[in-house]
Amino acid sequence: MKYYINKTVNTDLETATVNVKEELQKEGFGIVTQFDVNNALKEKLNIDFRQYRILGACNPAFALRSITAEDKIGTILPCNVMLQAVENGTEVAIINPAVMVADIDNDEMKTIADEIHIKLQRVISQLHTHTK
Repeated sequence: MKYYINKTVNTDLETATVNVKEELQKEGFGIVTQFDVNNALKEKLNIDFRQYRILGACNPAFALRSITAEDKIGTILPCNVMLQAVENGTEVAIINPAVMVADIDNDEMKTIADEIHIKLQRVISQLHTHTK
């Protein structure tokens, strides 16, 4: 099983970001962090890098359940969403929480991760190809 779920959409990174945020919101997630890797690399290392963005998505109800079930789970929260410019648009990849908790000996955490995975899979499946 892959550690991520992904899809490439035929749109620019900014439009893809808006669409991803909208779909995440439908599933109860908000964005708590946004890191534009390309801007940071330009500013800190003077390197030109393709558009690459990492969003930290959090569903408060699932975060509470997760932290209650496994107090060290904060080491892998929030759920990361990666967007990067590719030749034919923007690739969107979201962490697969079921894989991330596979080695945790906690059945409740595995159940929670499976529920989150279903929601994130729905986010990816709802992203449609858009005209540039």
